[in-house]
Amino acid sequence: MPDKRLVSEILGQILEAAKRIERRSAAVQVPADFLKNDENLDKLDAICMMLIAIGESLKNLDKVTGGTLLSRYPQFDWKGANGVRDVISHHYFDLNADVVFAICRERIPGLIGTIEAIKKDLG
Repeated sequence: MPDKRLVSEILGQILEAAKRIERRSAAVQVPADFLKNDENLDKLDAICMMLIAIGESLKNLDKVTGGTLLSRYPQFDWKGANGVRDVISHHYFDLNADVVFAICRERIPGLIGTIEAIKKDLG
């Protein structure tokens, strides 16, 4: 049985990172907005750092739970989230603002909802 406090802490870190992404991307209306100025490029960088942190935390969570926790929540693409971390980490200069924008709009809300559900289920 994994340490419930550790699992809760990791889930909290993922949730905080996802909410930061949501907050930082809120004013970005189209992918090109990320490239408009230095302030928005900084937002893009910060969002990518949080995506890397989420991917690392998901890998850690899977490790400490023996791969049993996340698999109980198939509504979210955990493999895709880990893949995003790998792409950003290893191919940063090939980063596509369209892809990051799509992740912010289409994937982060689902991640937040799923992590909140997991936390609720764990008590």
